[in-house]
Amino acid sequence: MNRLDVEGLKAFCASLPGAEARQVGPPANILVYAVHGKRFAHFKTSTPEQWRFSLKVPSDRFLELTDLPGIRPARWLGRHHWITVVEVARVPAIDLRAWVRWSHGEAVRKLPGRVRAAL
Repeated sequence: MNRLDVEGLKAFCASLPGAEARQVGPPANILVYAVHGKRFAHFKTSTPEQWRFSLKVPSDRFLELTDLPGIRPARWLGRHHWITVVEVARVPAIDLRAWVRWSHGEAVRKLPGRVRAAL
């Protein structure tokens, strides 16, 4: 089964149309991926949660995904259907890519039409 490591997932997030990476310092300590300011994913960059990965998922899949081992509701964002993947390398790459594409698509859908058209 094909897996992604943290560096591979960071590269995938950065490769999506209009994606921008931005480091947010204390107290959050996260590496954020966003499209025109609309966040679609982030990595925790400080210990003890370093390289845990969070992203938004479809509301109808939230409970299903958080029942999987190593995936839990994201702290503070769980109520908005964000999940945290505790160890990226344990999740099949095909799933991670699909979830990230969906989350990115949701961020793009929230942008004004003229911005979406430019992407």
